[in-house]
Amino acid sequence: MPPVAIGATLPSRLTGRRRWLAGAALGAAALALPGCVRRPDLVRLACIDPLTGPAADVGRNSLRTWQFLSERLGAEANPAGLRFQVAGFDNKGSPQESLHALRAAIDQGFRVILQGNGSGVAATLAAAIERHNERFPERGVVFLNYAAMDPALTRERCSFWHFRIDPDTAMKTQAMATFLAQDTPWRRVALFNQNYAHGQQVSSWFRRKVDELGGGLQVVSDDLHPAFVMRDYIPWVRRLQASGAQVLVTGNWGVDLLRLIEAMQSEGLDMPVFGYYTHLSGVPTLLASGKRTMPVLQVGASHTNQPGPLAPLMQAFRARFRDDLVVTSAYDGLVLLAQAMARAGSSSATDLARQMSGMTFDGFDGPVTLRSGDHQLQKGLYINRWQRTDSVHPFGAEGTDHTFAPVRHFDGVAVSQPAQCGMVRR
Repeated sequence: MPPVAIGATLPSRLTGRRRWLAGAALGAAALALPGCVRRPDLVRLACIDPLTGPAADVGRNSLRTWQFLSERLGAEANPAGLRFQVAGFDNKGSPQESLHALRAAIDQGFRVILQGNGSGVAATLAAAIERHNERFPERGVVFLNYAAMDPALTRERCSFWHFRIDPDTAMKTQAMATFLAQDTPWRRVALFNQNYAHGQQVSSWFRRKVDELGGGLQVVSDDLHPAFVMRDYIPWVRRLQASGAQVLVTGNWGVDLLRLIEAMQSEGLDMPVFGYYTHLSGVPTLLASGKRTMPVLQVGASHTNQPGPLAPLMQAFRARFRDDLVVTSAYDGLVLLAQAMARAGSSSATDLARQMSGMTFDGFDGPVTLRSGDHQLQKGLYINRWQRTDSVHPFGAEGTDHTFAPVRHFDGVAVSQPAQCGMVRR
């Protein structure tokens, strides 16, 4: 049985002479003329992510974030007054289940797909959407990837229908390696990652950046492990202690990161951890439970005390859900969609994709561009440090007295990578 869309509703009727992505389109219709939207439309988005299983906490936080921000997107970011409705489709973290979810979403009339947890899933969805749009252009689908970071998705596997709205692994490893080489005394690095597309790419891209940068950085160990299978990390932590490494770099997330940190705390290992996802659900609470403040760094497009338009939204999210709003790329994704739809004034997913391709807009952290050559968002990155809250950084992660505070920012130019995509444009 295909996954059920949580909270999905079908429009009771369609109005207006021209439908806004009608039926095949993104929800209840209204009159649309080229370049404008005359009155508010309901835009329905399908979020395909794990809502059960070992990655469910992360998937549910992601879904809640998209739903919450879709309710709160202000007039400045959404001048046409579009109304967004986000429904969750449980893929259980499986590429095969994701295909079932995609089919169910398309059958229910969704034409914008959201996904972020798992690069293997993202690659499967992108390929399936490419095939679907070739066969059924009148029911075309666009795919917003908000967190699946494999650079191949905007390189050799790039697609006109796929848009990544968060910096990818190549950009993040550029920032990580540069920070380590320039701003720390650590030179001997251990790599430890999940053995699937994302973890493999963290390993290979970090090594590549070390070779490019020089600066004396050396990878002394590089291990991959089955994702969401390992339970006892203590033997590996003991090997890490004996490796001579000075810092651990990991792209792990979910229970794999929680179990890794638990093992390090159990063994009393205070080695600095430099990660992608140390801010995700459960990790800050675990870090704060330790007897000492564990030396942790995180690379990301935002931080716990993010200023600007996200600041009041992050506080409201905490108050409502007792959880942190960490999927900040959802804000940029909704602004992108709202402005592209207002400009397209058409019932064609092709027209929407053409508008998003190359668009520059005001994201939560300033102007950003979704590069037309590969559909990779060009955006800056922060290096954040786990520390106690203070007068400058008063909001704690997950309600603790610790926070991720920015210690360095790389602008989009500093982390941008060359476009290497032979995209077939429509």
